Amino acid sequence: MSQKLRILLVEDEDHLLDAIKLNLELEGYKVHAVKDGKTALKIFKEERFNLIILDVMLPEMDGFQVCETIRLENAEIPIMFLTAKNTSEDRVLGLKKGADDYLVKPFNLEELILRVGILVKRSLKSDDLKELNSYKIGDKTIYFNSFELKHDDGTITPLTKKETMLLKLLIERKNDAVSREQILETVWNYDVYPSTRTIDNFILTFRKYFEPDQKNPVYFHSIRGVGYKFTDSH
Repeated sequence: MSQKLRILLVEDEDHLLDAIKLNLELEGYKVHAVKDGKTALKIFKEERFNLIILDVMLPEMDGFQVCETIRLENAEIPIMFLTAKNTSEDRVLGLKKGADDYLVKPFNLEELILRVGILVKRSLKSDDLKELNSYKIGDKTIYFNSFELKHDDGTITPLTKKETMLLKLLIERKNDAVSREQILETVWNYDVYPSTRTIDNFILTFRKYFEPDQKNPVYFHSIRGVGYKFTDSH
């Protein structure tokens, strides 16, 4: 592989951690291995990965909780659960928490490698969407890296970092309702708890920027009891 694909491996059994890490590295992956959920979340926030392999039974914070927390911030990254539990209830719970695959211990390493390959390919497709540097809404263009909104007459409106982050989140999730919780985790990172009114004010500002008729928005919508949604035909 010209550029190594990165995997976060979370497993508290030493022998299994070492065996999986070695086999994945032999396949050309770069593997960051950790033994508990809290460390996994810290590393996830600091680095970029193509796949997360997650044991369910972990000290302090189980794999289901880790998966749920990651999904608040990132809906795209593939997550595979490893578990000794082979009940249909556990499989369903894992998938409900946002996992893409579920492998029961003991497993065949060759099967693990095959499943990893399928999930990593999926992550590469979603990465193409994630590399969003600019986006045009009507006659205005948002430049995410420089925090700017360029109008068709060439004038530029500076955007705050939070405005840019919220715009990017809504645009990446185009046509989907984005929950208030996901906005809190992604844009505010839970450092400050803004009121619903604070997020509403951001949406009102976006309507001023982009909507031909602010009272009848076509781009930025408030979904009562859920969150907010961006819609666009292109």
